[in-house]
Amino acid sequence: MATSFKELETGRDSVVTRNLLHESIPITGSILSGTYSDNNIKNFSHGMFQSIYDYPFLSSSANHILDLTVGYSSESALSSTTATQNAKKINVYNELAQVLVGFDENGLVRRFDKDGDLSSGDKLNETYFFNFTRLLTKDEVKKGSFSLSLGVTEAHNNAYVSTLSITDKSGSSGYKVNSPAGEYGILYATGSALASGVIDGEGYVEAGLIYYQAGIAVLTASVFGGLLTSPVSMSAGAATVGPATSLQSTSISGNCDNIRHRVQSVSFNNTTELNSTVYFCRVNNSDFNYSANPTYLSSSKMVVKNNSNDESVSYVTSVGLYSPDNELLAVAKLSEPLKKDPSTEFTLRVRLDY
Repeated sequence: MATSFKELETGRDSVVTRNLLHESIPITGSILSGTYSDNNIKNFSHGMFQSIYDYPFLSSSANHILDLTVGYSSESALSSTTATQNAKKINVYNELAQVLVGFDENGLVRRFDKDGDLSSGDKLNETYFFNFTRLLTKDEVKKGSFSLSLGVTEAHNNAYVSTLSITDKSGSSGYKVNSPAGEYGILYATGSALASGVIDGEGYVEAGLIYYQAGIAVLTASVFGGLLTSPVSMSAGAATVGPATSLQSTSISGNCDNIRHRVQSVSFNNTTELNSTVYFCRVNNSDFNYSANPTYLSSSKMVVKNNSNDESVSYVTSVGLYSPDNELLAVAKLSEPLKKDPSTEFTLRVRLDY
């Protein structure tokens, strides 16, 4: 415990910095579509979503990487009392919509909107949800880094003739902030299978939304239907049905199976926000030339002195940061001792990360 202290001056001896660290996260389609014979896919008795792991989920080394589910609005044409799990599909949609989109002035849950204009844009009434875990996204998905590749034609020998590339191509500069869950961007699809009447001049069409801090991608079911020149048939058990029929007549877990088997790859960069306070510990020539360490003295004499008239000297090995009431809060260790005597001055830069 120190016996002498030097007070840090507010605004002069400390500065707060913020750094963003990014890590590339690639998820191969094989993990989602059957590398482990679906032993890494966990279904639940409630049947409202699937959890996907990077190894068979019963393994102690398995990591939960994402949850997958589907849903539609009560205003969707698919909503029907005869639809399979109709109430649950509506509940899934509403639960995620109220968290990610919020409520309108009448207290009603807003629907997802393809271009982010909540007042007048076209609504996404039938959607797939990719909910990535914090293990992967950390603090947020880096804007402009998300990419999803989907097979959107019938499979031939387990290979799709055409694919769609779905990205948040304008996320780094064109993201939106009118969400209670934070910032989000629009997902755009491009590919030869897109119907020419729906694509813009650059070959893109809105295909969903990506919520960066929440780590959730919302994909419109139209990527398998109305956005394509030839709508995709979705496998449902022994039958082959269209995407709308699949959403209506197939269970949530069945629809999750249908889409994840079409995922060829997913990639994005995550973001870790590292906040630091840097303290500049300034040691003047008259400061800390004496040590309170008991080994500094032997028989009441300084062991670092050869002659009694030598200047006092100490060796700095660590810096302690104390609260105003002298409670030790943090200790910084030096890589090697620094010699300190009345003829030397120096500044130690101590960084506290949090």
